[in-house]
Amino acid sequence: MPPLNLGDQQPKIPLNADQAWRITADRAGETVLFFDFDGTLAPVADDPTKVQPAPKVLAAIEALAPVVRRIAIVSARPVEFLREHFDGLSGVDLYGLYGLEHSHSGGETVTEPAALPFVPTMSELADLARAELPAQALVEYKRLSVALHWRTAPQLADTVEQWGRAQAERLGLRVQIGRMVLEVKPPVDRDKGMVIDELVQDAGGAWYFGDDVSDIKAFAALRARAAADADFMGVCVAVANPETGAEVAEAADLTIDSPAALGDFLTEATHHLT
Repeated sequence: MPPLNLGDQQPKIPLNADQAWRITADRAGETVLFFDFDGTLAPVADDPTKVQPAPKVLAAIEALAPVVRRIAIVSARPVEFLREHFDGLSGVDLYGLYGLEHSHSGGETVTEPAALPFVPTMSELADLARAELPAQALVEYKRLSVALHWRTAPQLADTVEQWGRAQAERLGLRVQIGRMVLEVKPPVDRDKGMVIDELVQDAGGAWYFGDDVSDIKAFAALRARAAADADFMGVCVAVANPETGAEVAEAADLTIDSPAALGDFLTEATHHLT
């Protein structure tokens, strides 16, 4: 079993991981497992195009998918990127760009209609960012959003963030801050919390695994669902990191040390559920 830290605060649910999985086993067919991608299922890398899931993650998800109600990857990545890693797995739904895109079990990608008019704006913004920001800043164009990374040049944090916020204000867009990244996205009400809220309304339980501040909204959605239904068990799991880990861990029930440890954790979970 990988290291599991409950921290100094009382967990939001009075259970350890083994107890939570045993309860989940009794309702596995009504339970949804949600996962963020970067920093959760896969370690963060300097080059976001080179990121790969941690060892054991894909095998564990493949084993768990037939047992639980559904597995959903809810990420800031586009669906097409997620498809490259999960398309061979049946029973896995993909929610990209904080829910602006989704694909169910290998089906076609569906885009939030309200976001589509912003595709040209995002393309122009990406070109502008490449022209005006220092060369060390990495500009990631995602069709419906633009992510501005400063992981390889942390001294540029203020410069990149100020530029991104100014452009978002000029264009009437929104910003999402993450781990050494600012993302500019359409002014469309869609986030991870909204995705989770919709998908758990008729579920009997859910786990959410995340590592970044955007995942706290997903935690909150599980808390709200549990508050409305005493029979619903929602488990919020933080994957530790030195950048946003403390804030995310404080909002979670359980904390896992790394994406690699999550692979071990999910492998152990298969013994409870399969």
